[in-house]
Amino acid sequence: MENARKQTQEKILKPMSGWLMLFVALLLIAGGVALLACSSLADGDAVLGVMIAAGIAAIVVGMFLFGGLKIVDPNEALVLTLFGKYHGTIKREGYFWVNPFCSAFNPAAGIVAASRKKISLKAMTLNNEKQKVNDEEGNPIEIGVVVIWKVVDTAKAVFDVDNFVSYISTQCDAAIRQVARQYPYDVSENGDEKSLRGSSVEIAEILRQEIQSRVDIAGIEISEARISHLAYAPEIAAAMLQRQQASAIIAARQKIVDGAVSMVEMALKKLSENGIVSLDEERKAAMVSNLLVVLCGNKDAQPVVNSGAVY
Repeated sequence: MENARKQTQEKILKPMSGWLMLFVALLLIAGGVALLACSSLADGDAVLGVMIAAGIAAIVVGMFLFGGLKIVDPNEALVLTLFGKYHGTIKREGYFWVNPFCSAFNPAAGIVAASRKKISLKAMTLNNEKQKVNDEEGNPIEIGVVVIWKVVDTAKAVFDVDNFVSYISTQCDAAIRQVARQYPYDVSENGDEKSLRGSSVEIAEILRQEIQSRVDIAGIEISEARISHLAYAPEIAAAMLQRQQASAIIAARQKIVDGAVSMVEMALKKLSENGIVSLDEERKAAMVSNLLVVLCGNKDAQPVVNSGAVY
């Protein structure tokens, strides 16, 4: 179990200047060609053999040195292995020379921007496909997430997981399911708890932390995770829409009734204080009924003009 938990430690290399070794390689090749050209002027077979051997050796060594020249662009890293072992990582931009026996390694080459097996250190976007999950109340919902991430530890990303791009995608799916089942789609009647729709900022931070805890082993940093798509599943979308409409109608009616009662109370109080008209309890009840009908009705009231006596 101890070996399974052991993680690769990133080792930053400080390679030699590539320009210096390029000059040395060219000098060796030029010297080797010159020796071969001058071998015809040598006196004796022994000297001729030495000059030819030295010339060929210089050319071979010069060509061999070319294999260690590496170019690293800004915000890119080069992970090197030497005879199957981790040798180190170059994170500086520039033109360098390393041991020609070292080889670059990147299991995600071809999946992300990783030309010549370099590891990109830029911020990248993962747009997960919509997936169907259940919220806290068991309602099926469709949810999609956009994740902004980058590699911060190249050794963990390359050696501790099989493919860090596929790994983060799988862990995002698992994190979405884990977070979605802990919260309802919408706020409850009390409105005292978080919801996927009503608490987008808080849920985004919780989702980011959940994904981060899962991808630490891969040397990945999650900068941002936010919900890009959220909706009820098609099989219950119509029913949930009716429920939302009913809740909205009830809330609106409640506010209308509260306002109408307040206005009726104010009207009766003003009539009594100003002595405009004196109404008995029966007439007050009729007036209250008429005012509530007018104020709470969906349609404009049609007034009836009474041309006779009030009583």
